[in-house]
Amino acid sequence: MCGIAGLAGPDAHLSADAVAAMGAAQHHRGPDGTDQITAADGRAVLSMNILKIVNPRAVSGPYTDPDTGVALALNGEIYNYTELARRWRIPLAADETDAHLLLRAWIRFGPRVLGEVDGMFAVAVYDPRAARLVLARDRLGEKPVYWRLDGGLLVFASEVTSLTGYGEAPPVLRPEMVALETPTGIDTPHQGIQVLAPGSWLEFDAANGSLRQRRWWDLCAIPPVETTYRDSVRLVADTLASRIPQRAPRGDFALLLSGGLDSSLLAYLLRPPVCVTVRYPGQDRLDESAVAARVAADIGAELVTVEPTIDDFQTHLPRIVQALDYPVGNASTFSEYMAYRAVAQLGVRVAVGGLGPDEFLMGYVRHALALFGAEAVLTAGLDAYRPLAAKLTTAADSPLSPAEAVTRLVTRGPDPQHRVRALVERCLMAAGGSTERALTLVELETAWRPLVATSDKLASAFAVERRSPYLARELVETFFQLPGSHKIAHPARGKRVLRDAARQFGVPERVWASTDKVGFASPVPAWLAGPLAGWARESITRAAATAPAALRPLLHAGLKPSGPFDRTRMQALVAAHWITPSHAAPAAA
Repeated sequence: MCGIAGLAGPDAHLSADAVAAMGAAQHHRGPDGTDQITAADGRAVLSMNILKIVNPRAVSGPYTDPDTGVALALNGEIYNYTELARRWRIPLAADETDAHLLLRAWIRFGPRVLGEVDGMFAVAVYDPRAARLVLARDRLGEKPVYWRLDGGLLVFASEVTSLTGYGEAPPVLRPEMVALETPTGIDTPHQGIQVLAPGSWLEFDAANGSLRQRRWWDLCAIPPVETTYRDSVRLVADTLASRIPQRAPRGDFALLLSGGLDSSLLAYLLRPPVCVTVRYPGQDRLDESAVAARVAADIGAELVTVEPTIDDFQTHLPRIVQALDYPVGNASTFSEYMAYRAVAQLGVRVAVGGLGPDEFLMGYVRHALALFGAEAVLTAGLDAYRPLAAKLTTAADSPLSPAEAVTRLVTRGPDPQHRVRALVERCLMAAGGSTERALTLVELETAWRPLVATSDKLASAFAVERRSPYLARELVETFFQLPGSHKIAHPARGKRVLRDAARQFGVPERVWASTDKVGFASPVPAWLAGPLAGWARESITRAAATAPAALRPLLHAGLKPSGPFDRTRMQALVAAHWITPSHAAPAAA
């Protein structure tokens, strides 16, 4: 985990101080060193913060090839870099890492090298021979890179706040933020600032200012396969056994262990020395700590149990908002933040978590509702999801189209311009008739972005690197190509093939047979509807009084009565602290 920043364009060298300020603003992402370089032609300045994970002896970046002058700054990890170095016969010195491999491979192959790497990364490469800057991002967007154009310069950074510090970027309410709690596509809530799309690269000509973007990885290009269920289980088990350990850190690391299937399977595959779980006393519905304790004991790991309180939430909310850059919707934000805080207090620099299987293997109840209908889901024992199932009812009791049903299930607010509906329709068309594949595509275009964003940003706030082993290229492509019935065949049992693969690795039946999903969910919505209701209303009202008119609907929505599972008030409260951060002093780490 590192941070990158920089700019390119005519006379870029004159803005070296601005790049230094952006690098300093991201120092927490790489506290082991921050440095910058100016390209030989003066048309680019790159900065890099380094957190030494791959090689403790690594020299700080950015890195420059002495023969060509090509310069590179990298945020993230290339997990197969030693394998690629052997294949391509690229020598690496004792103090060199994956960044050096990528630099030398880029000089030889150009952007084609992206198709060979397996990792999480955002990379900036400047070639003074052609006066071209390339920004590229990993397949699933684990590592972010934001950019803007300013007076003939392209400016980029790992965090939005670094770019807003560079120049004015007024906040703006994207329509999807009300419907989905997050912007979609390449938009951010700041005018003029975009995020590079996952699996894509951007090329900027520093001499004439021309710009083009292309996708270098397309999930839809992975064709479905016809195979037996037994062969699917075998394939998934073999891929898990070969690819998950590749993403394990060489030194100490902590596993975020909720007690659910995904994190428990990682425990048996990786055997971490320490596991961190989160529980809320008195919240039995959210408590999987007993299962987490059983799993930790099975693998001989220390278990650290974090018990956040209402006071913790009020104290740490300002720093959570600061770390997030801007409001995003994620039910586990508070729990995840407190877990990373505990990891950092242990002196551990890498946290591993279980993102991925839910999206690719139909792990959410909304998937079951879209595939089987409300009645089948409720009669399968998932009565707690009756409010979600109610979204599928119509006045005339007529069946909904697949696009309308999925749109209703993924939205949390109004979609007056039908942007979410149009997005869903595009995903259904791209999936070629497979509803399961379409649901994965919808997830990646909606709820996925805040999930990976919060994982990266909250961990980075504590100089902790977050790794998600299930996002290995071979694994996600394997998941995506499987027949739909191998992913889910019963309304209450999504992730079917993963459940049966998990049995082979010793995961307890209590875990792989469970039909409930909790994860790191928190009681924050219930707190904001109960004991913290007055404080939340006061914070939101104060922010609404001075907020730009375009943002007031987002805030006013949080003033309406809310239930214990409604995240609308949480989103409004986060927005209030984002708009007027002076509401509370930053929390201590």
